[in-house]
Amino acid sequence: MRNPPRIAILGAGIMGCSAALFFSRKGIEVSIFDMAEQPFSAASRWNEGKIHLGCLYSADPSLSTADHVIPGGLRFRPLIEELIGTSLAPAITSEDDLFFCHRKSVTSASEMKTYMEKVVERVRSHPDAARYLADASESRVHQLSSSELAGFTSSPDIVAGFRVPERSVDTNWVAERFIPAMGAEKLIQQFMGTRVVAARPAEMGINGTWKIETSAGIFGPYDYVINSLWQGRLAIDRTAGLEPTGVWSNRYRQSLFLRTAEPVHTPCAVIATGPFGDIKNYNGRDFYLSWYPDGLCVDSPDISPPEPHLASKNAEDISNSILNHLQALLPWVAQIREQAERSTLEGGWVFAAGQGALSDRKSTLHRRSDYGTTKFGNYISIDTGKYSTAPALAQALVENII
Repeated sequence: MRNPPRIAILGAGIMGCSAALFFSRKGIEVSIFDMAEQPFSAASRWNEGKIHLGCLYSADPSLSTADHVIPGGLRFRPLIEELIGTSLAPAITSEDDLFFCHRKSVTSASEMKTYMEKVVERVRSHPDAARYLADASESRVHQLSSSELAGFTSSPDIVAGFRVPERSVDTNWVAERFIPAMGAEKLIQQFMGTRVVAARPAEMGINGTWKIETSAGIFGPYDYVINSLWQGRLAIDRTAGLEPTGVWSNRYRQSLFLRTAEPVHTPCAVIATGPFGDIKNYNGRDFYLSWYPDGLCVDSPDISPPEPHLASKNAEDISNSILNHLQALLPWVAQIREQAERSTLEGGWVFAAGQGALSDRKSTLHRRSDYGTTKFGNYISIDTGKYSTAPALAQALVENII
Protein backbone atom coordinates (compact mmCIF):
# COMPACT_ATOMS: atom_id res chain seq x y z
CA MET A 1 0.00 0.00 0.00
CA ARG A 2 1.29 3.44 -0.93
CA ASN A 3 2.03 5.92 1.82
CA PRO A 4 -0.03 8.02 2.07
CA PRO A 5 -2.97 5.89 0.87
CA ARG A 6 -5.30 6.98 -1.91
CA ILE A 7 -8.96 7.13 -0.86
CA ALA A 8 -12.24 6.92 -2.81
CA ILE A 9 -15.38 8.21 -1.09
CA LEU A 10 -18.82 7.43 -2.47
CA GLY A 11 -21.41 10.06 -1.59
CA ALA A 12 -20.95 13.83 -1.15
CA GLY A 13 -23.32 14.46 1.72
CA ILE A 14 -22.31 15.47 5.22
CA MET A 15 -20.66 12.12 5.95
CA GLY A 16 -18.64 11.89 2.75
CA CYS A 17 -17.62 15.55 2.75
CA SER A 18 -16.62 15.50 6.42
CA ALA A 19 -14.42 12.45 5.82
CA ALA A 20 -12.92 14.00 2.67
CA LEU A 21 -11.97 17.18 4.53
CA PHE A 22 -10.49 15.29 7.48
CA PHE A 23 -8.43 13.11 5.11
CA SER A 24 -7.21 15.98 2.93
CA ARG A 25 -6.06 18.02 5.92
CA LYS A 26 -3.86 15.09 6.91
CA GLY A 27 -2.23 15.17 3.49
CA ILE A 28 -4.28 12.31 2.02
CA GLU A 29 -5.49 12.42 -1.61
CA VAL A 30 -9.24 11.82 -1.91
CA SER A 31 -11.58 11.22 -4.85
CA ILE A 32 -15.25 11.80 -4.02
CA PHE A 33 -18.08 10.62 -6.28
CA ASP A 34 -21.72 11.67 -6.36
CA MET A 35 -24.42 11.69 -9.02
CA ALA A 36 -25.52 15.20 -7.99
CA GLU A 37 -23.98 18.24 -9.64
CA GLN A 38 -22.55 19.57 -6.37
CA PRO A 39 -22.06 18.37 -2.79
CA PHE A 40 -24.87 18.61 -0.25
CA SER A 41 -27.62 18.38 -2.84
CA ALA A 42 -29.91 15.80 -1.22
CA ALA A 43 -30.79 14.80 2.35
CA SER A 44 -27.79 16.58 3.88
CA ARG A 45 -29.18 19.89 2.64
CA TRP A 46 -32.89 19.18 2.90
CA ASN A 47 -33.50 18.12 6.49
CA GLU A 48 -34.48 19.77 9.75
CA GLY A 49 -30.94 19.92 11.13
CA LYS A 50 -31.85 18.55 14.56
CA ILE A 51 -28.66 17.86 16.46
CA HIS A 52 -29.95 14.87 18.36
CA LEU A 53 -29.28 14.13 21.99
CA GLY A 54 -31.85 11.34 22.05
CA CYS A 55 -35.00 13.09 23.29
CA LEU A 56 -37.07 11.93 20.32
CA TYR A 57 -36.58 8.23 21.04
CA SER A 58 -38.79 7.70 24.09
CA ALA A 59 -39.96 4.40 22.58
CA ASP A 60 -36.44 3.08 23.26
CA PRO A 61 -36.45 2.98 27.08
CA SER A 62 -33.17 1.03 27.02
CA LEU A 63 -31.53 4.41 26.23
CA SER A 64 -29.28 2.66 23.71
CA THR A 65 -30.23 5.20 21.03
CA ALA A 66 -29.52 8.12 23.34
CA ASP A 67 -26.18 6.63 24.38
CA HIS A 68 -25.27 6.27 20.70
CA VAL A 69 -26.23 9.77 19.54
CA ILE A 70 -25.22 11.91 22.53
CA PRO A 71 -21.40 11.90 21.99
CA GLY A 72 -21.69 12.85 18.31
CA GLY A 73 -24.40 15.43 18.96
CA LEU A 74 -22.34 17.17 21.65
CA ARG A 75 -19.29 17.34 19.36
CA PHE A 76 -21.18 18.42 16.24
CA ARG A 77 -20.54 22.14 16.67
CA PRO A 78 -16.76 22.10 17.26
CA LEU A 79 -16.21 19.57 14.49
CA ILE A 80 -18.30 21.48 11.94
CA GLU A 81 -16.60 24.74 12.88
CA GLU A 82 -13.23 23.06 12.32
CA LEU A 83 -14.34 21.76 8.92
CA ILE A 84 -15.92 24.94 7.55
CA GLY A 85 -13.54 27.37 9.28
CA THR A 86 -16.15 29.66 10.79
CA SER A 87 -18.54 29.92 13.72
CA LEU A 88 -21.74 27.92 13.50
CA ALA A 89 -23.57 30.45 15.70
CA PRO A 90 -25.59 32.15 12.90
CA ALA A 91 -27.13 28.80 11.93
CA ILE A 92 -28.23 27.64 15.39
CA THR A 93 -31.83 27.96 16.58
CA SER A 94 -32.07 30.46 19.43
CA GLU A 95 -34.17 28.50 21.94
CA ASP A 96 -34.43 24.97 23.28
CA ASP A 97 -37.01 22.77 21.59
CA LEU A 98 -40.56 22.25 22.77
CA PHE A 99 -41.70 18.63 22.63
CA PHE A 100 -45.47 18.16 22.53
CA CYS A 101 -46.88 14.75 23.41
CA HIS A 102 -49.63 13.77 20.97
CA ARG A 103 -52.66 11.90 22.23
CA LYS A 104 -51.77 9.04 19.87
CA SER A 105 -48.10 9.02 20.76
CA VAL A 106 -46.53 5.58 21.07
CA THR A 107 -45.44 6.58 24.57
CA SER A 108 -47.49 8.26 27.30
CA ALA A 109 -46.67 11.73 28.63
CA SER A 110 -45.37 10.27 31.88
CA GLU A 111 -43.18 7.77 30.00
CA MET A 112 -41.89 10.56 27.80
CA LYS A 113 -41.01 12.73 30.80
CA THR A 114 -39.22 9.92 32.64
CA TYR A 115 -37.30 8.98 29.52
CA MET A 116 -36.24 12.54 28.67
CA GLU A 117 -35.10 13.21 32.23
CA LYS A 118 -32.82 10.18 32.03
CA VAL A 119 -31.48 11.35 28.67
CA VAL A 120 -30.80 14.88 29.91
CA GLU A 121 -29.08 13.51 33.00
CA ARG A 122 -26.71 11.66 30.67
CA VAL A 123 -26.16 14.83 28.64
CA ARG A 124 -25.54 16.94 31.74
CA SER A 125 -22.90 14.56 33.08
CA HIS A 126 -21.08 14.14 29.76
CA PRO A 127 -17.63 15.81 29.58
CA ASP A 128 -18.60 17.51 26.30
CA ALA A 129 -21.93 18.91 27.55
CA ALA A 130 -20.71 22.51 27.33
CA ARG A 131 -19.66 22.00 23.69
CA TYR A 132 -23.19 21.43 22.38
CA LEU A 133 -24.93 24.03 20.19
CA ALA A 134 -25.73 25.74 23.49
CA ASP A 135 -24.11 24.89 26.82
CA ALA A 136 -26.02 21.85 28.13
CA SER A 137 -24.01 21.29 31.29
CA GLU A 138 -26.81 22.64 33.51
CA SER A 139 -29.71 21.49 31.35
CA ARG A 140 -33.02 20.19 32.68
CA VAL A 141 -36.37 19.01 31.32
CA HIS A 142 -39.18 21.43 32.07
CA GLN A 143 -42.74 20.15 31.82
CA LEU A 144 -45.13 22.90 30.80
CA SER A 145 -47.84 23.75 33.32
CA SER A 146 -51.46 23.68 32.20
CA SER A 147 -51.45 27.43 31.66
CA GLU A 148 -48.12 27.32 29.79
CA LEU A 149 -49.41 24.55 27.55
CA ALA A 150 -52.60 26.49 26.86
CA GLY A 151 -50.45 29.39 25.67
CA PHE A 152 -49.17 27.20 22.84
CA THR A 153 -52.16 25.05 21.94
CA SER A 154 -55.79 24.40 22.74
CA SER A 155 -55.88 21.15 20.77
CA PRO A 156 -57.20 18.14 22.72
CA ASP A 157 -54.73 16.04 20.74
CA ILE A 158 -51.80 17.62 22.59
CA VAL A 159 -51.77 16.20 26.11
CA ALA A 160 -48.46 17.52 27.46
CA GLY A 161 -45.48 19.69 26.60
CA PHE A 162 -41.82 19.71 27.60
CA ARG A 163 -38.93 22.07 27.02
CA VAL A 164 -35.77 20.07 26.39
CA PRO A 165 -32.15 21.10 25.69
CA GLU A 166 -32.06 20.13 22.02
CA ARG A 167 -31.53 22.56 19.17
CA SER A 168 -31.09 22.52 15.41
CA VAL A 169 -29.01 24.08 12.67
CA ASP A 170 -30.03 25.57 9.33
CA THR A 171 -28.83 22.82 6.97
CA ASN A 172 -28.85 25.10 3.93
CA TRP A 173 -26.51 27.50 5.76
CA VAL A 174 -24.20 24.62 6.64
CA ALA A 175 -24.27 23.30 3.06
CA GLU A 176 -23.30 26.69 1.65
CA ARG A 177 -20.16 26.71 3.85
CA PHE A 178 -19.16 23.11 3.15
CA ILE A 179 -19.15 23.54 -0.64
CA PRO A 180 -16.38 26.20 -0.76
CA ALA A 181 -14.45 24.38 1.98
CA MET A 182 -14.40 21.31 -0.26
CA GLY A 183 -13.42 23.36 -3.29
CA ALA A 184 -10.49 24.93 -1.46
CA GLU A 185 -8.81 21.57 -0.76
CA LYS A 186 -6.36 20.69 -3.56
CA LEU A 187 -6.14 17.07 -2.43
CA ILE A 188 -9.89 16.50 -3.00
CA GLN A 189 -10.91 15.56 -6.53
CA GLN A 190 -14.65 15.95 -6.99
CA PHE A 191 -16.35 13.71 -9.54
CA MET A 192 -19.81 15.21 -9.44
CA GLY A 193 -22.60 14.24 -11.81
CA THR A 194 -21.09 10.75 -11.70
CA ARG A 195 -23.22 7.76 -10.73
CA VAL A 196 -21.37 4.94 -8.98
CA VAL A 197 -22.31 1.54 -10.41
CA ALA A 198 -19.99 -0.86 -8.57
CA ALA A 199 -16.91 -1.23 -6.38
CA ARG A 200 -14.64 -4.21 -7.01
CA PRO A 201 -11.24 -5.46 -5.83
CA ALA A 202 -8.53 -4.58 -8.34
CA GLU A 203 -5.85 -6.98 -7.10
CA MET A 204 -4.97 -9.24 -4.15
CA GLY A 205 -8.63 -9.63 -3.12
CA ILE A 206 -10.49 -7.41 -0.67
CA ASN A 207 -7.33 -6.50 1.25
CA GLY A 208 -5.66 -5.06 -1.84
CA THR A 209 -6.57 -2.12 -4.05
CA TRP A 210 -10.04 -1.34 -5.39
CA LYS A 211 -11.60 0.13 -8.52
CA ILE A 212 -14.80 2.12 -8.88
CA GLU A 213 -17.12 1.58 -11.83
CA THR A 214 -19.16 4.67 -12.68
CA SER A 215 -21.28 6.24 -15.39
CA ALA A 216 -18.13 8.10 -16.48
CA GLY A 217 -15.86 5.06 -16.61
CA ILE A 218 -13.60 3.10 -14.26
CA PHE A 219 -11.48 4.89 -11.63
CA GLY A 220 -8.67 3.63 -9.46
CA PRO A 221 -6.87 1.83 -8.10
CA TYR A 222 -7.62 3.04 -4.56
CA ASP A 223 -6.18 1.76 -1.31
CA TYR A 224 -9.52 2.25 0.44
CA VAL A 225 -13.09 2.70 -0.72
CA ILE A 226 -15.53 4.35 1.70
CA ASN A 227 -19.19 3.95 0.78
CA SER A 228 -21.09 6.75 2.54
CA LEU A 229 -24.05 6.82 0.16
CA TRP A 230 -27.59 6.97 1.53
CA GLN A 231 -29.22 6.28 -1.81
CA GLY A 232 -28.07 2.92 -3.14
CA ARG A 233 -25.42 2.12 -0.54
CA LEU A 234 -26.53 -1.50 -0.11
CA ALA A 235 -26.57 -2.15 -3.85
CA ILE A 236 -22.95 -0.99 -4.13
CA ASP A 237 -22.04 -3.06 -1.06
CA ARG A 238 -23.35 -6.11 -2.86
CA THR A 239 -21.16 -5.46 -5.93
CA ALA A 240 -18.18 -5.28 -3.56
CA GLY A 241 -19.05 -8.69 -2.13
CA LEU A 242 -20.47 -7.35 1.12
CA GLU A 243 -23.93 -8.88 1.44
CA PRO A 244 -26.45 -6.73 3.36
CA THR A 245 -27.78 -8.22 6.59
CA GLY A 246 -30.56 -7.39 9.05
CA VAL A 247 -33.56 -5.23 8.17
CA TRP A 248 -33.71 -1.72 6.80
CA SER A 249 -35.90 0.87 5.18
CA ASN A 250 -35.13 3.29 2.40
CA ARG A 251 -37.41 6.31 2.71
CA TYR A 252 -37.74 9.33 0.49
CA ARG A 253 -39.09 12.22 2.55
CA GLN A 254 -40.09 15.74 1.64
CA SER A 255 -40.58 18.73 3.91
CA LEU A 256 -41.53 22.37 3.51
CA PHE A 257 -38.79 25.01 3.55
CA LEU A 258 -40.35 28.44 3.94
CA ARG A 259 -39.11 32.03 4.18
CA THR A 260 -41.23 34.83 5.60
CA ALA A 261 -41.40 38.47 4.49
CA GLU A 262 -41.11 39.68 8.09
CA PRO A 263 -39.65 38.07 11.21
CA VAL A 264 -42.01 35.69 13.00
CA HIS A 265 -41.28 34.85 16.63
CA THR A 266 -42.45 31.29 17.12
CA PRO A 267 -40.80 28.36 18.92
CA CYS A 268 -39.14 25.27 17.53
CA ALA A 269 -41.52 22.41 18.19
CA VAL A 270 -41.60 18.64 17.84
CA ILE A 271 -44.86 16.68 17.96
CA ALA A 272 -43.92 13.29 19.35
CA THR A 273 -43.65 10.37 19.31
CA GLY A 274 -44.82 8.75 16.11
CA PRO A 275 -45.81 9.77 12.56
CA PHE A 276 -46.35 13.45 13.35
CA GLY A 277 -44.29 16.54 12.54
CA ASP A 278 -42.10 19.39 13.61
CA ILE A 279 -41.26 23.04 13.07
CA LYS A 280 -37.86 24.70 13.05
CA ASN A 281 -37.50 28.47 13.30
CA TYR A 282 -33.87 29.08 12.38
CA ASN A 283 -33.68 32.86 12.51
CA GLY A 284 -37.19 34.31 12.51
CA ARG A 285 -37.53 34.19 8.74
CA ASP A 286 -36.33 30.76 7.61
CA PHE A 287 -38.46 27.79 8.65
CA TYR A 288 -38.65 24.03 8.24
CA LEU A 289 -42.07 22.41 8.57
CA SER A 290 -42.92 18.73 8.27
CA TRP A 291 -45.83 16.39 8.71
CA TYR A 292 -44.49 12.88 8.35
CA PRO A 293 -47.36 11.17 6.47
CA ASP A 294 -47.63 14.03 3.96
CA GLY A 295 -43.94 14.07 3.15
CA LEU A 296 -43.28 10.33 2.94
CA CYS A 297 -43.05 9.49 -0.78
CA VAL A 298 -41.35 6.08 -0.64
CA ASP A 299 -40.85 3.58 2.19
CA SER A 300 -39.14 0.50 0.83
CA PRO A 301 -37.15 -2.47 2.17
CA ASP A 302 -35.67 -3.06 -1.30
CA ILE A 303 -31.93 -2.80 -1.80
CA SER A 304 -32.66 -0.66 -4.85
CA PRO A 305 -35.90 1.17 -3.96
CA PRO A 306 -38.17 2.66 -6.63
CA GLU A 307 -37.65 6.27 -7.58
CA PRO A 308 -40.21 8.66 -6.05
CA HIS A 309 -42.86 10.24 -8.25
CA LEU A 310 -42.43 13.93 -7.49
CA ALA A 311 -45.20 15.56 -9.49
CA SER A 312 -44.83 19.34 -9.33
CA LYS A 313 -48.58 19.81 -9.55
CA ASN A 314 -48.91 18.04 -6.18
CA ALA A 315 -46.33 20.19 -4.40
CA GLU A 316 -48.82 22.90 -3.49
CA ASP A 317 -51.31 20.34 -2.19
CA ILE A 318 -48.66 18.64 -0.05
CA SER A 319 -47.40 21.97 1.27
CA ASN A 320 -50.91 23.06 2.24
CA SER A 321 -51.58 19.72 3.89
CA ILE A 322 -48.38 20.01 5.98
CA LEU A 323 -49.40 23.50 7.11
CA ASN A 324 -53.00 22.43 7.80
CA HIS A 325 -51.96 19.49 9.98
CA LEU A 326 -49.50 21.57 11.98
CA GLN A 327 -51.84 24.54 12.34
CA ALA A 328 -54.66 22.31 13.61
CA LEU A 329 -52.43 21.35 16.55
CA LEU A 330 -50.41 24.55 16.95
CA PRO A 331 -52.51 27.57 15.90
CA TRP A 332 -49.54 29.94 15.85
CA VAL A 333 -48.38 28.23 12.64
CA ALA A 334 -50.85 30.63 11.01
CA GLN A 335 -48.37 33.46 11.70
CA ILE A 336 -45.73 31.69 9.63
CA ARG A 337 -48.22 30.94 6.89
CA GLU A 338 -49.50 34.51 6.67
CA GLN A 339 -45.98 35.91 6.33
CA ALA A 340 -44.81 33.36 3.75
CA GLU A 341 -42.75 35.05 1.06
CA ARG A 342 -41.62 31.90 -0.71
CA SER A 343 -41.61 28.18 -0.03
CA THR A 344 -40.32 25.02 -1.59
CA LEU A 345 -40.97 21.33 -1.02
CA GLU A 346 -37.65 19.49 -0.87
CA GLY A 347 -36.32 16.18 0.34
CA GLY A 348 -33.99 13.24 -0.12
CA TRP A 349 -33.38 9.59 0.62
CA VAL A 350 -32.96 8.50 4.24
CA PHE A 351 -31.65 5.07 5.23
CA ALA A 352 -32.48 3.46 8.56
CA ALA A 353 -31.57 0.09 10.03
CA GLY A 354 -35.13 -0.67 11.02
CA GLN A 355 -38.62 -1.23 9.69
CA GLY A 356 -42.24 -0.72 10.60
CA ALA A 357 -44.80 2.04 10.94
CA LEU A 358 -43.93 4.89 13.28
CA SER A 359 -47.44 4.58 14.72
CA ASP A 360 -46.40 1.17 16.08
CA ARG A 361 -44.46 1.24 19.34
CA LYS A 362 -42.77 -2.01 18.35
CA SER A 363 -41.36 -0.56 15.12
CA THR A 364 -37.59 -0.85 15.10
CA LEU A 365 -37.45 2.66 13.60
CA HIS A 366 -37.93 3.92 17.16
CA ARG A 367 -34.38 2.76 17.88
CA ARG A 368 -31.36 4.28 16.15
CA SER A 369 -28.43 2.54 17.79
CA ASP A 370 -27.56 0.15 14.95
CA TYR A 371 -25.40 2.35 12.76
CA GLY A 372 -21.72 2.81 12.13
CA THR A 373 -19.02 1.29 9.94
CA THR A 374 -18.69 -2.19 8.45
CA LYS A 375 -15.20 -3.12 7.24
CA PHE A 376 -14.77 -5.63 4.41
CA GLY A 377 -11.06 -5.72 3.76
CA ASN A 378 -10.17 -2.26 2.45
CA TYR A 379 -13.79 -1.54 1.57
CA ILE A 380 -15.75 0.28 4.28
CA SER A 381 -19.51 0.77 4.26
CA ILE A 382 -20.97 3.45 6.53
CA ASP A 383 -24.47 3.74 7.89
CA THR A 384 -24.32 7.39 8.91
CA GLY A 385 -27.28 7.07 11.26
CA LYS A 386 -28.14 10.73 11.78
CA TYR A 387 -27.02 14.03 10.25
CA SER A 388 -25.91 15.05 13.74
CA THR A 389 -23.56 12.12 14.23
CA ALA A 390 -21.84 12.24 10.82
CA PRO A 391 -18.88 14.54 11.65
CA ALA A 392 -17.83 12.53 14.71
CA LEU A 393 -18.24 9.25 12.82
CA ALA A 394 -16.16 10.65 9.93
CA GLN A 395 -13.39 11.80 12.25
CA ALA A 396 -13.22 8.40 13.96
CA LEU A 397 -13.10 6.65 10.58
CA VAL A 398 -10.19 8.77 9.36
CA GLU A 399 -8.26 8.29 12.59
CA ASN A 400 -8.70 4.52 12.33
CA ILE A 401 -7.33 4.43 8.78
CA ILE A 402 -4.42 6.87 9.11
